[in-house]
Amino acid sequence: MGNSCISCHPEEVIPTDKVEVGFKDLDAAILVGSMPRKEGMERKDLLKANVAIFKTQGTALEKYAKKTVKVLVVGNPANTNCLIASKSAPSIPKENFSCLTRLDHNRARSQVPLTGAESPHPAPP
Repeated sequence: MGNSCISCHPEEVIPTDKVEVGFKDLDAAILVGSMPRKEGMERKDLLKANVAIFKTQGTALEKYAKKTVKVLVVGNPANTNCLIASKSAPSIPKENFSCLTRLDHNRARSQVPLTGAESPHPAPP
C-alpha cells in the first residue's frame, strides 16, 4: 500500500508551553496557530497579530529545531505566515517551508475564466 500517514507514527509527542522544549531538535513542524479574524477586525490588525505569532515560531525554529526540519504552515493567511516564519529562520532552507493554500488555489482557478485567460489546468468535465 506504500507510505501513508496511517503507517507513520511519531516517536514521541511532548505537550508543553515552553518553546525551548517544544521546538528542540524537531524533524517536522506543523504551525497551526494563527489569530482568527474577528468581526470588525481590519486585515492590517490580523496581519499584525500573525506577524508576532509566526516571527516567534520562526525564531524558535531557528534556535532549537534541526536545520533539516520540514515546516508546514496551516494558519491563515498561510502563505504570508509561512513567509514570516521562514524569514525568521534564515539558516533553515526556504525549500523546507510550505503551506496549505488549496483555498487560494481554488479561488484563483475560479477567477481565470473571468479574465478570458486559459487555465493551464482545465476544469474536469
